[in-house]
Amino acid sequence: MIWNKEGFFVSDEQNLLQIDKIAGWIGNQYWAKGRPVHVIEESVRNSLSFGLYDSSGTQLGFARVITDRAVFSWLMDVVIDDSARGEGLGKWLVQCVLDHPDLINTKFGLATKDAHGLYRQFGFETDECMRRPVMGSPLA
Repeated sequence: MIWNKEGFFVSDEQNLLQIDKIAGWIGNQYWAKGRPVHVIEESVRNSLSFGLYDSSGTQLGFARVITDRAVFSWLMDVVIDDSARGEGLGKWLVQCVLDHPDLINTKFGLATKDAHGLYRQFGFETDECMRRPVMGSPLA
């Protein structure tokens, strides 16, 4: 699926994703610091993944969703390249994810330490969530 807006597009087509860029962005975030490229690549491949691109096809952003496409979806790894920040492209990317026909009727969850205000704009509410870290993994 492809969404277009003012010289940019968002796509869920895996073959357009630029893993090296995605790994560079994600590997520098607090939630994934040090995550190996092969793990990032596998997580992208096993998720419903979205790329944000300019009209030349240069990837400027990324988001992925873990979902059963029926009941529940978990939004993860939303990142925008520094060169594209401040233009509303991150908000548009999130809106495209939420509007995807396979996700629109699912309940969404996400975890963030610093973007509560952004996600509240899309109807997300702060809620207590239990979790079980991966046992024995240095990446937990």
